[in-house]
Formats: sequence, C-alpha cells, structure tokens
Amino acid sequence: MTDLFRNRPTLSPFALNIAVATYLMALCNATFWGHLFRIFEGRTVTALVFAGAVWALMLLVISLLAVRRAQKPVLVALLITAGVTSYYVDVLGVVVDRDMIQNAMTTTFAESKHLITLHFVGNVLLYGVLPALAVLWVRIRRSTLGRALLGYGLVVALSAALMVGLLFTNLKAYSTVLRADKELIGSVQPLAPMGGALRYAKMMFKSTQIVVQPTGRDAGPGDYLAKVDKPVLMVVVAGETGRAQNWSLGGYDRDTNRELAKRDIVYYPDVTSCGTATATSLPCMFSPLTRDQYSYEGGLSNENLLDVLMHAGFDVEWWDNNTGDKDIGARLPVRPRIMKAEDGPEFCFPECIDGVFLKSLQDKADTITKNTVIVLHQIGSHGPSYWLRYPPERELFKPACQTPELTDCSTEEIVNAYDNTIAYTDWFLAQVIDVLDASDRVIPAMYYVSDHGESLGEGGLYLHGTPYFMAPEYQTRVPMVIWMSERFRDSLSVDADCLKAAAVNPVSHDNMFSTVLGMVDVTTTAKDPALDLAGACRQGTTG
Repeated sequence: MTDLFRNRPTLSPFALNIAVATYLMALCNATFWGHLFRIFEGRTVTALVFAGAVWALMLLVISLLAVRRAQKPVLVALLITAGVTSYYVDVLGVVVDRDMIQNAMTTTFAESKHLITLHFVGNVLLYGVLPALAVLWVRIRRSTLGRALLGYGLVVALSAALMVGLLFTNLKAYSTVLRADKELIGSVQPLAPMGGALRYAKMMFKSTQIVVQPTGRDAGPGDYLAKVDKPVLMVVVAGETGRAQNWSLGGYDRDTNRELAKRDIVYYPDVTSCGTATATSLPCMFSPLTRDQYSYEGGLSNENLLDVLMHAGFDVEWWDNNTGDKDIGARLPVRPRIMKAEDGPEFCFPECIDGVFLKSLQDKADTITKNTVIVLHQIGSHGPSYWLRYPPERELFKPACQTPELTDCSTEEIVNAYDNTIAYTDWFLAQVIDVLDASDRVIPAMYYVSDHGESLGEGGLYLHGTPYFMAPEYQTRVPMVIWMSERFRDSLSVDADCLKAAAVNPVSHDNMFSTVLGMVDVTTTAKDPALDLAGACRQGTTG
C-alpha cells in the first residue's frame, strides 16, 4: 500500500485535463457516438472531425473550471456526474436537460429510489467513482503562479481555436446538424447536464422575482349553477404516466378498460399533453395558458384553475399520492393533503396505490355542504416499478416485469406490467364514479386526464421526459375521460351525447382549464369558449 502511494504518477495540470476529457468522450458517451455515426452515416472522417470539435469543447470547459486547487474537485465532480447521467442516457434513453433536472429536483425519495438500481450503482462505480479515484491518486506537477496563468490562457485559447477550426472544415454540414439534430449535443455527457443545470438555476432565480397576476377575479356561478339544490362535487383526477396507446377504449387490442367500458363516460382518444414530465405538464394543465404560451415563469405568474374556482365560491382541495402539487395549490386555504397509510391501509404495502383515495372521497361525498372541487393526483402508472402500482391480485397480464431494472425484462414483461397499471387505473376511476354516483347529497362529475405518457422500450427509450420536440407519441398522447351523473347533466344542462359526438376531434391539455369551468357552469372572462368542450354542449349557455 505504501508503494502504491509512493509511486504515484505525476502529470501536468494540462495533461490531466486532456486525459479526463478524452476519457469522458471515449467511455461516457455511447449515445452520442451512436447519434453521430447515424447522422454522418458513410462519412466517417466528417463524423470524427465533429467529434474532435466536441472533444475540444469538453477540454475548453474543463480548462475553464478545473483551475489550480479546484482542479481535482472539479474533475471528480464531472466524472461522477457523467457516471450518473450516462446510465440514464445510454441505458434508458433519457435526455438530461433542464426539464429533466427540474423533474428530479421536485421529486420525492419514495419515487426516485426506484431508479437507484444495482445496474445504476455499478455504472456509477465503474464510469464515475473509479476514474475519480484515479484522478485523486495522481500527483499534479505545480508551477509558479505566473507560468500557471500563462499556461491557463494558452490552453483555453488553443482549445477554443481547435474547436472553431475543426467546425470550419465543413461549417455548412456541421451548422445544419447543430440546428436540426439537437439530440446530438443534448447527449454529450456531462456537458449537456451541466448546461441544463445552468438553465434550471437561471429559471429558478427568475421565478423568485415573480408577482402573481390575478386571473378570473370576475368568476361567478352561471344561471344553472346558481339554481342547483344540492352541492356540486367535481373530482379532477390528474393521472400519471398513462399513455393513450394502451387504453382499450381507444382501440388497444387488450381489454385494459373493462370497468370504464361499463360506465356512461365520454372518452377522448386523441389528446395531446402539454409536456413529457410531471414538473411541466401538471402546472400547465391547470394554467390558463396554452402549451404554446406556457413557461415555468408564466405558470407561476398567473393564478390557475383552482384560484378561479375559489373566486367562483367553490371549496377546493388537493389530495396527493404522487410528488406534490408543484405549487398549483399554493393559495389554497388548506395545504395539499398527502395521502398516507392511515387513509387506507389495505392500499399501502408499504407504498400507497391509488385506492387510498376512496374512503376519504366517500366521507367527503357524504358530508360536504357547498360546491366543491377535489383534485386527486395519482401515482398511476409511474415507472420503472410498474408492478408496485397495483395489488398482486389485480395482475391481469402475466408474466409481468417485477424489477426496476427494465433492461433485465423482456418487452412482453414490461408491457404486461404497464398494462396492469392501466387496468388498475381503470378500476380506480370506475370506483371514483361509483362512489360519487351513490351519494344522493351531491351533484357529481369527474374529469380525468393523464399528465404525460410513457415509453416502454420503443426505439430504445424508456420512461418519459424526452424533450418535446423529439418525444415519441407514446409520451405525448394521453387518455382523457369525462363522467357526469344524470343529475349533473340535468342540473347544469350539459348534453352528454353532444360531448360524445365531439370527442372524436383532437383536443389537448389546453382544453382542461376552460372545460372544467364550463362543466360546473362558472362564468368568467378568463375562460376561452373555443377551448370549453362542455360549454359548446350546453343549451342557453351563460358564458
């Protein structure tokens, strides 16, 4: 052991930076190399020159950050980061950009722990920790401050010059690729996650300066709502990771919706999500902004659907079995409720599945005295541990993958496990309908839509969160269901047949804000009649 430390190799700071940059490019960027040779198929030299430019950029970034006493800590941090992100990028096809970092920062341990698998730990040890230990092991040959500053300037200048020079050898081709194939640069580890982290930090800093603007302060009951003789109870179910392609109501060849098919619902088969991850889609769904208008800052800057409902006199509550409300319920008089085992111990083993909502919903339906909207935020079909999202006795499709190591399962096993989660959501939504319909003291309805979809290995992609511009439809097409009791339809004059006839038309998360307001007959200038699916099916509409 003594000899091991006595005979450590000695490198100049420049040589160590080159070694780390070369290692990162060569061994932590399998996805980048795959994209590169696909894009430049048959043009190997052109591809390698572009890779050389990226390597020079890597060296430039390292040289700017890894200076003097900070050199080893910076290099260790970059190596560990690459060891972590390369697993998700290379194994699961996840893109680690600003939105994915936002999603990671707002998740919970209960959710994220399923991503920490043996393969993940092995990848981090092999590609991150071991090379980081090698960096800590070597000696660095120090020079005087003057020579160090001169060398620092020279290395930075040469790295930048090499990068620019290599790109200029075929600027037209490379500039086209950089504009058209953003996934190429987005796959470079650890540069892409570093850029995403900087953009996330900038976004969060800007959000601290936000002043919330009022929305729908003129909201009030329309003519029909004003005349109801019982309290209206509207349940909004914010689904999780449900993709439309696996719903039999939309034509899937497996019977994943055998319960909802027995209820008098309206199913929308062509619905587009606002985003591909909860941190974006969920607040966007409740925002008055459309997907084209929505941004994180914009969402925080405006009151949302829940605020407008409160302006109209509704009691509003948020119940959560997922990762929280993403500040959507920030202005609710009662803090968002996190469901726990005591709410339904038979549904928690130990993590709670969505049946945990049912007893509390029954109690609420039996006791409310004024118009109320309750949001149920599901755990739904959240992966990779799909088999934990439903009880064992409801495993309809077998064999089902029962490990978060999705690459250890066959495609059939993954799809079986995921389809079981869809079938359980189907059962859960049917139970919500039955609980509401059985309560004769309320005028009930339900609106369900999933926040985003899921990839199950198609094209090498798993899970969700792919940047929207390159996301497959599996992540952006989601199921949507509207159910209205007969007394709701009669009291609020909504024509269910009209809704069913129009349900074949494409809709999106953009419709949710105005449609929920339209269903419960809230009048406000904040509502967009063109996006209100219910208002178009009401006789004598009041606005």
